[in-house]
Amino acid sequence: GAAMQRFLGPLLCLWALRLPAGTGAAARGLDVASYRERVRAMFYHAYEHYLESAFPYDELRPLTCDGQDTWGSFSLTLIDALDTLLILGNVSEFQRVVNVLQEGVDFDIDVNASVFETNIRVVGGLLSAHLLSRKAGLEVEAGWPCSGPLLRMAEEAARKLLPAFQTPTGMPYGTVNLLHGVNPGETPVTCTAGIGTFIVEFATLSHLTGDPVFEGVARKALKALWKNRSDIGLVGNHIDVVTAKWVAQDSGIGAGVDSYFEYLVKGAILLQDKELMSMFLEYNKAIKNYTKFDDWYLWVQMYKGTVSMPVFQSLEAYWPGLQSLIGDVDNAMRTFLNYYTVWKQFGGLPEFYNIPQGYTVDKREGYPLRPELIESAMYLYRATRDPTLLELGRDAVESIEKISKVDCGFATIKDLRDHRLDNRMESFFLAETIKYLYLLFDPDNFIHNDGSDFDVVVTPYGECVLNAGGYIFNTEAHPIDPAALHCCRKRKEEQWEVEDLMREFYSRKKTKKFTLKRAPDCEGENAKDPEDPSFEKAGEKRNSKKSSHSLLSCPSQSFTSKLAVLGQVFLDNT
Repeated sequence: GAAMQRFLGPLLCLWALRLPAGTGAAARGLDVASYRERVRAMFYHAYEHYLESAFPYDELRPLTCDGQDTWGSFSLTLIDALDTLLILGNVSEFQRVVNVLQEGVDFDIDVNASVFETNIRVVGGLLSAHLLSRKAGLEVEAGWPCSGPLLRMAEEAARKLLPAFQTPTGMPYGTVNLLHGVNPGETPVTCTAGIGTFIVEFATLSHLTGDPVFEGVARKALKALWKNRSDIGLVGNHIDVVTAKWVAQDSGIGAGVDSYFEYLVKGAILLQDKELMSMFLEYNKAIKNYTKFDDWYLWVQMYKGTVSMPVFQSLEAYWPGLQSLIGDVDNAMRTFLNYYTVWKQFGGLPEFYNIPQGYTVDKREGYPLRPELIESAMYLYRATRDPTLLELGRDAVESIEKISKVDCGFATIKDLRDHRLDNRMESFFLAETIKYLYLLFDPDNFIHNDGSDFDVVVTPYGECVLNAGGYIFNTEAHPIDPAALHCCRKRKEEQWEVEDLMREFYSRKKTKKFTLKRAPDCEGENAKDPEDPSFEKAGEKRNSKKSSHSLLSCPSQSFTSKLAVLGQVFLDNT
């Protein structure tokens, strides 16, 4: 009887939570198109004031109507907002900004920059814009998507980060000087996310440019974290990248750790890599065993598993979206509903929320217009079409407009209790918060493409299919088209001329149409080691030994069928 009660209790609570009186009717009456237009208006209110008052600085200061450099000095908000412009359908402004960035952004500057932030915002933003530039009507180079001005900028920015990875463990320093490399007195302590959040951008760079160094350092860093997990399978918050000693031993899914887990899943999908997914699934078991209580996730000591902080952090709200990506939709929805109750209590998510007390934590009462709960709502809405998720979108639009809108943009909420504001508008507001809100309310956006529509691009290496959907968002909401990774052969500089001649000879002999000689890198073992010399030999026959086809490995197949698989990442059909 007790067991049955324990089983039914949460279900009944959940049922009550999900179906308050009139909710379904209210949500069905929610005018999606009008909210979509309100989100569009929010974007332009913020974006135009950034251009007027803050450009070329990194960020807008909305209370004083001026600008400031925050994460470097490269007009960060402009780079971060670029792909949002296209998602909103503004082709002409996208094209104008691409020209402005090409002329005005220089990474050869004496600035100390966050390795993590520069990667996710700058490298990620430029890669995404590069891959979307043809869709935005830009004239692209003959070798696109394997070359182009935005790709060269992304590569230049990423090269500036490489010195940080020169450590005994392969785990990077947190800060790098863009001109001089790592400063002599730099702290060796880096947070876990600052080590494990590179594979999406760096593997994309390696596949597009043919230089394996980026994917190589990203994988080495991921594996170093994996190797240093505790006996009970958990990782801490901060580690010394020289000695591999854990400095902060709190383990959870939020700040300092979050995007490491996210990139294991997204890297696995992007690269069709079984090893990355199995790492995540192992962590997932440990996280459920030690940190999950009543569909909340607490912070625990990484070696003992004892609770260290019974706190929910707003950054953790990405987790339901990540669970939906691996098909665990029911658990995702239950956790999402817990987080949504906190939003409804305050009109936003406080940075920290004490779960037993049901209130904010001292000095952590702010809400800097973060995207994570909206991001999870977007993923879950794709998976379930549950109208409750649209209600969160509605609540977000209403409270952000009511509390944080000022004459010059939208301001960070310093304290959700009394609605005091801070003089800052982070670039992620336009890159992520607005983008995920818009995509929640725009079911027909090209980003949601299910594979039924696509472009065929002829590259120097054959035909390739792009824009068929299955986009992988980096942790700054910059979408990467996974198919693009199969457009460009990895090749050594000196092989180019010879191979081009050989290709021309064979194509005349056999067929007038270029086709790819190799199937997409699809099986986990082929995606593993970018430094393996066989990885670079274009045209070499694949190892044809049979492998069992798990979730993350597929037989050699045409691009269209491969992308039909990639387009289904939200479906629980495993």
